[in-house]
Amino acid sequence: MAERLGNRSLSEIMAERRALVDAGLERWLPGAEVPPATIHEAMRYSVFAGGKRLRPMLALFGCEAVGGKLEDAMPAAVALELIHTYSLVHDDLPAMDDDDYRRGRPTCHKVYGEAVAILAGDALLTHAFHVLADPTAGNAPAPRRLQIIAEISAAAGSVGMVGGQTMDMQAEGQELNPTTLLTLHAKKTGALLRASLRVGALAGGADEKALAALTRYGERLGLAFQIVDDILDIEGNSEEMGKTAGSDLRKKKATYPAVFGLETARKDAARLLQEAMEVLHPLGEGGAILAALAEYVGRRRS
Repeated sequence: MAERLGNRSLSEIMAERRALVDAGLERWLPGAEVPPATIHEAMRYSVFAGGKRLRPMLALFGCEAVGGKLEDAMPAAVALELIHTYSLVHDDLPAMDDDDYRRGRPTCHKVYGEAVAILAGDALLTHAFHVLADPTAGNAPAPRRLQIIAEISAAAGSVGMVGGQTMDMQAEGQELNPTTLLTLHAKKTGALLRASLRVGALAGGADEKALAALTRYGERLGLAFQIVDDILDIEGNSEEMGKTAGSDLRKKKATYPAVFGLETARKDAARLLQEAMEVLHPLGEGGAILAALAEYVGRRRS
């Protein structure tokens, strides 16, 4: 990850933004000692297990791209990571994907038991909206805050991520047509990635032209990210990925390579990432970090 953006590399910028997000998570999450301690320990165990912080980073980059202040996008960034983590905690449960490892550590239910893991996921999701509604956080006016809450709740709910996860479970062992697979991916992964950019831009006061460009970028990045994820499940290794490789194949899940073939998957991911970079042109220099991030997504190994 050697791209230079001014006098810094993308990796340096991402490390700085990740640290800001972690500080925000530390600020808003209850301490592990707050009663009942078990639930707060489980929440923090999953949140601070590592991870790329991609969704909150997209919110911050989206805000910066339109000239906004990072502190105005921070509540949305933190909320997005809480929602993403809750989805992973629940996805890993035996009734869902039944995974033992996440981010290189035993999954929440393997450490705290299924009941606490369910409640920890519930609490993370609920707490995300507490953060979004915090009147002491950021300077976005109330109408803009409401729009951000509406965007995130739609992307996370039954017409977005939860709907995609439902489709994913129902598709196990089934042969999907390409249109249905694209709809599944757009909901399960793409909806929250797209929303991350949009809410960051909204927090930064984006005009319609900039918001439209970031929306198109998010749509392409979201699908490309899922395609790369599907490829890594085939070609990656568990140590690099921090989760069990090959699980999609064993569970006969509907994946992009399974429907389109591995070579087409690689080509489509590359094409989508190129398109993502091209739609950033209206943002000028503001889109430079996002263009570099698209290249990073194409090369990622975990």
